[in-house]
Amino acid sequence: MSSILNYLEKIGDALLSFNFLSDFLDILLVAFIIYEGIKLIRGSRTFQLIKGIVVLGVVYALVKLFNMEACEYLLSVLFENGLIILVVLFSPELRNILEKFGRRSFSNISFFGLRNSDTFEKVITSTVNDFCKSAGDLSDSKTGALVVFEKDAPLQEIIKTGTILDAQSSPELFNGLFFKNSALHDGAVVVRDGRIYAAGCILPLTQNNTIDSELGTRHRAAIGMSEHSDAVVVIVSEETGSISVAVNGVLTRDVTRGKLREMLLDELVPQSDNASGKEKFLKKFSKQKDGDKKNED
Repeated sequence: MSSILNYLEKIGDALLSFNFLSDFLDILLVAFIIYEGIKLIRGSRTFQLIKGIVVLGVVYALVKLFNMEACEYLLSVLFENGLIILVVLFSPELRNILEKFGRRSFSNISFFGLRNSDTFEKVITSTVNDFCKSAGDLSDSKTGALVVFEKDAPLQEIIKTGTILDAQSSPELFNGLFFKNSALHDGAVVVRDGRIYAAGCILPLTQNNTIDSELGTRHRAAIGMSEHSDAVVVIVSEETGSISVAVNGVLTRDVTRGKLREMLLDELVPQSDNASGKEKFLKKFSKQKDGDKKNED
């Protein structure tokens, strides 16, 4: 009983000593740093390295628990120099993070996923319109295309496999990149923050053996990319000219140009605050059901 009273007393002291302004800002800043850090490393090689470090930490705890002196000595040496090792391992990622923050203007800083919604929506809508016009042209000419629209999960590992362009979007640029004699037409184009960021990128193929056997490499790469990230991937078939969209491992085939624009804006532009929770749920459920039905067909 006394231990419980002591525990409650400590909680009371902590609450009484809580400085709302400084402590609240301190907690908010730490949460923001952790959130941005997870968002930056998710979907990249860094995330796999961190999982390995966590496993190593669990092994070290078990080694200490069972008093395995030889292993404990080796692991303790490793953890004592952990900071240096982390800097060496994550130096490319740290450089990318600093460059990313350095390129941002104050008006475009994202705080827990919140952006300057008006500016962001205009840029994304313009890019989606450009691409939909291009997708129509590519479909009519039966020119194969593969475009990845990056969302929250950074696709730095995918971008590294291609050529960085960081160019303003236009229908002509999309068409030119997938022109059959273009040097970059075989790979995927990555669109980041409304800009054509990279081209000629290599995507991971899906390991799902239940998908339609008539689907080619582009479609399998699109499904694989959508399985490994939250990106939206659009494919134009070289054989039929049909347009397909892959989201969360689900492929929606034979999408019309109007439907393509609607799907891209729904996935890429933040939902309006005026929409009720019920409306958002029904819209998401309807979209998922439609995608499942397309896959079954």
